[in-house]
Amino acid sequence: MHRRRQLTTLLTAVALTATLTQATGGAPASAADPAPGVADLTKDIDQILSASNLVVARSGVVVKSAATGEQLYAQDAGKVFLPASNTKLLTSAAAVDTLGLDYRFTTSVLGTGRRAGSALAGDLYLKGTGDPTMLAADYDALAAKVAGAGVKLVTGKLVADDTWFDDVRLGTDWAWDDEPYYYAGQISALTASPDTDYDAGSVIVSVAPGGAAGAPAKVTTTPETDHVKIENHATTGAATDVVVNRVHGTNTIVVTGTVAATYSEWIAVDDPTGYAASLFRKALAKHGVRVLGRTGRGAAPEGAKTLATRESMPLSQLLVPFMKLSNNMHAEILTKAMGRKVSDKGTWDAGLAVTTAFAKANGIKNVRLRDGSGLSRLDGVTPGELTAYLIALRAKPWFTTWYDAMPIAGNADRFTGGTLRSRMTGTAAANNVHAKTGSLTSVSGLSGYVTSADGEPLVFSILTNNYLTGNPKPAVEDAIAVRLAQFKRDTPVDAAAQLRTATPADTEDLGLECSWRKPTPC
Repeated sequence: MHRRRQLTTLLTAVALTATLTQATGGAPASAADPAPGVADLTKDIDQILSASNLVVARSGVVVKSAATGEQLYAQDAGKVFLPASNTKLLTSAAAVDTLGLDYRFTTSVLGTGRRAGSALAGDLYLKGTGDPTMLAADYDALAAKVAGAGVKLVTGKLVADDTWFDDVRLGTDWAWDDEPYYYAGQISALTASPDTDYDAGSVIVSVAPGGAAGAPAKVTTTPETDHVKIENHATTGAATDVVVNRVHGTNTIVVTGTVAATYSEWIAVDDPTGYAASLFRKALAKHGVRVLGRTGRGAAPEGAKTLATRESMPLSQLLVPFMKLSNNMHAEILTKAMGRKVSDKGTWDAGLAVTTAFAKANGIKNVRLRDGSGLSRLDGVTPGELTAYLIALRAKPWFTTWYDAMPIAGNADRFTGGTLRSRMTGTAAANNVHAKTGSLTSVSGLSGYVTSADGEPLVFSILTNNYLTGNPKPAVEDAIAVRLAQFKRDTPVDAAAQLRTATPADTEDLGLECSWRKPTPC
């Protein structure tokens, strides 16, 4: 799924509608004699799904009334599809239900041994519970608190305690060539993010011109860290064509190409525990706290005295960057956090058992989960059960907060529209559809909620697998979502104009969630 190996194409929704032909692939599961508006809806969705460039793909589409559960449209409702990031619909809701909206991650500094004035004759522990919102500034604030507590000398070691989670860093089924990229970052109970998108376990590598043409480029990282090693082979040139890549299994980042204007790439680090510890150690030195021993690893012993703590934002707020930007690391960290709470095991297996049980209790009986984010190509769910699940969640006391955290179609604000901010603009679906996107190479999905033109709440799930790269899958999803926003039970709708404008002409399918395509994400 390396972005430079993917085929891309520019596709217009006008071209899409030109390929639509009458078909009979879908059918409403309600009465044999449906209302005129339902029959019209069925005809239009059949047309959308009969596009010639979807012939080789499998599409599962289900639409239901959220108020009554009535099925208005179904195609392959009971077939299992790869959900990609639609998996986060399961993970996020299970996390809210299990951990609570008020759940916060805690990062602590603890000391062992005897205090003698400003000296601590023992070890200093940095203990994490998985907080993905820890920035370099937060580690600096913890160091300032240690100094403020009167500690100026630690005779022992700085010990990184990441034992809240296990030491399995990457999903079993994740593609090895995704490893350098921040959307597949390693999972640890101690980690750090470079900015307030909170992409845990990554650094921003910026490449800028270094002078006259041919001069070495200037490479910096955010945050500044000695945890990674930069091999700079890039030069100043007339155009920007830069490649930034981390060598597999190492922290060596190789930069090549030419740069005319500053270019940035988000890169996942190897060993986020060591990354966090290095930021904290540097911050301690800045605040006048000298640690004589080396940096080590281990669990803080019982009886260690707390010197400083930092709590994250509550889960109710973390849901926004998590869901709007489809943050994979948040999904995996919350999965392990659920396992830790329910089984006292911060593992994928324990956490996925919690999510699976929650899904089954809320309408999804046929589910296969291998991770929390949907990066795995062994995850599986059916669109029919996913819509039943979306209906069941409406009765939860936390539903409104969770619903508001989903991407909202056509809303230009990045932390409101999220991965849908540039889609369905100027249509009946804009600021109406709340849905989770999902994209991997040859996999796409859109599942969520929409209010019809009659004011009826609807749920829908559109999952497509095995389409050819370059297929206008988002345009198909948008056309269906817009048509649902126009739906009237008793009146046929002339949807042609809206379908033609469902997706902007510059829509690209790169096989990645649009928010993952930094530095210019959706």
